[in-house]
Amino acid sequence: MTRALITGAAGFIGSHLVDYLLAQGHEVIGMDNFITGDRGNLEHLRDRRFQLVEHNVTEEIRIDGPLDYILHFASPASPIDYLELPIQTLKVGSLGTHKTLGVAKAKKATFLLASTSEVYGDPLVHPQKEDYWGNVNPIGPRGVYDEAKRFAEAMTVAYHRYHGVDIKIARIFNTYGPRMRIKDGRAIPAFISQALQNEPITVFGEGHQTRSFCYVSDLVDGLYRLLTSKQNMPVNLGNPAEMTIGELAETIRRKTGSKSPIVFEPLPVDDPKVRQPDISLARELLGWSPRVSLDEGLTTTIAYFRRKLGLAES
Repeated sequence: MTRALITGAAGFIGSHLVDYLLAQGHEVIGMDNFITGDRGNLEHLRDRRFQLVEHNVTEEIRIDGPLDYILHFASPASPIDYLELPIQTLKVGSLGTHKTLGVAKAKKATFLLASTSEVYGDPLVHPQKEDYWGNVNPIGPRGVYDEAKRFAEAMTVAYHRYHGVDIKIARIFNTYGPRMRIKDGRAIPAFISQALQNEPITVFGEGHQTRSFCYVSDLVDGLYRLLTSKQNMPVNLGNPAEMTIGELAETIRRKTGSKSPIVFEPLPVDDPKVRQPDISLARELLGWSPRVSLDEGLTTTIAYFRRKLGLAES
């Protein structure tokens, strides 16, 4: 039986990864310090092949026994989180990546880094391919997250080149689905929670900026394919179907049957104007492309938020 360590296991994507790896027959150690993770995301697990360890990955990590895989997903990931936790975000991207890579080296484990489309910053190339170096403001408010992930990529590749660690780097684009936090700060949970409660739906700027939204089950499938592939350089994982934030707000208002007005607020500093992954590499190397439509994914996600908010089904 193969054995995997997932850091950030109580987070949105991390908890879905735990489920997926257990379903694939792996033994899983989940690690989280719960600074942004939610124990409730793992409370359904009764599998003896799962162990939860409360630990901060910026400190020394000790795992007894062998490890085949390490998936490093520990990090604040929403703008609300990394603006409130700038130092922690930088530390988990630097020290946390260093510590987990050290474990991968010692255990001869395959290491997967959860990187992000934010390494491209406010891109001057559209759509974004893996060979684009990005347009990032290192001292802007978003820089703590962007640069933490860019440093994490550099550290991960250095361990591959210098120590021979088998690495995978997933550049994850906007992902959504059940287990996102209500006050996550990202567009889909914000719009859904506001719409369900008939509160104003807050759109930043004029709503013309674009994003591409990937349902979490598609992302996790792509992550597993990458983990078990021979690819060592970064791979974009996301849904290339692009839409404006204004269109997203209108779609969610319609699907929820909400009477919420859409209101506009100033665009945050360095907010990317466009975001769309070129997934040619993932299609070619992993045989992967997303299958869940936005309509289908939003239906499931809205139902989840209704339950979380204690609202009756419409």
